Amino acid sequence: MSCGNHHDTACGEVLDHLYEYLDNEMGEGDCAKLKQHFDECSPCLAQYGLEQAIKALVKRSCCDTAPSDLRGKVLARIEQIRAGVPVQGDLVGDDPVGAGAPAEAERR
Repeated sequence: MSCGNHHDTACGEVLDHLYEYLDNEMGEGDCAKLKQHFDECSPCLAQYGLEQAIKALVKRSCCDTAPSDLRGKVLARIEQIRAGVPVQGDLVGDDPVGAGAPAEAERR
């Protein structure tokens, strides 16, 4: 995504790191770059607000925390997707997602 305006930090880069920013998982310098970008770019600021609201909603709705091994698998999967690495399988078991389950068209 790009708003069409020039920024020191590109919109795509900002949105790629949005959850790191929301989760306070960024260094001070990177955090400052994103904050500056949000000050200059209303579309990215709107996306930030939306993601912040979604995160707050999920937090209010969930009582349990994910096990640390699942969190690690999810974060690793996110990094694979960002890197463009083909991803197969699910995060819980060893079988690929949908393995052994017939496709909808095959059931009819």
